[in-house]
Amino acid sequence: MTKVPLPPAPGTAEHPCLALVNSIVTLPGGHRVDELNNPENATEWLVMHDLAPVDTGLLTYCQLQLTDLRENLRRVLESHTEGVAPNAESMDSINRALTAVPSAALLQYDFTKGLLRVANHPTTQLVDHAMAQIAEDAAALLTGPDGHRIASCASAPCDRFMVRTHARRQWCSERCGARQRANRAYARKLDTSPAG
Repeated sequence: MTKVPLPPAPGTAEHPCLALVNSIVTLPGGHRVDELNNPENATEWLVMHDLAPVDTGLLTYCQLQLTDLRENLRRVLESHTEGVAPNAESMDSINRALTAVPSAALLQYDFTKGLLRVANHPTTQLVDHAMAQIAEDAAALLTGPDGHRIASCASAPCDRFMVRTHARRQWCSERCGARQRANRAYARKLDTSPAG
């Protein structure tokens, strides 16, 4: 999988919805890095975030469902951070993901372990189950006590989202903050340079 060459944005470890929306990022120079660019990478991403078992193998259809949810979550987060009403189609997509599978794990009996609860989904439904967990996390984050702390990185061209760790935080990483400060210093230097 192509890893995003930035440290995780604040909140991504606690919120799989932020990890999903930040699985695509624009780097300086306009280069886009997409961690879900094929079924194998999408599978690895789900496994890495404990949303699928190790032996999972997603199909292209499943990968496209996951990237579609990502884009709709990005639109809702953008609307939220801008203080405007979200797109109805994006909201419908998230609500479909929330209701696509039963949320309760099934009760099963294992001869060695006895009674246990398991999520028993075939591969085609596995991504639906993962998407339901991500959508539930997004709904809880957006409507919960940290909803007002969701922000987008203020360092162009970075387009990642984060949960602010303090009110003045503007950047998703120290790297983005350093780049923004360097850009400001360079702009000030140009403003004070004598005209040639």
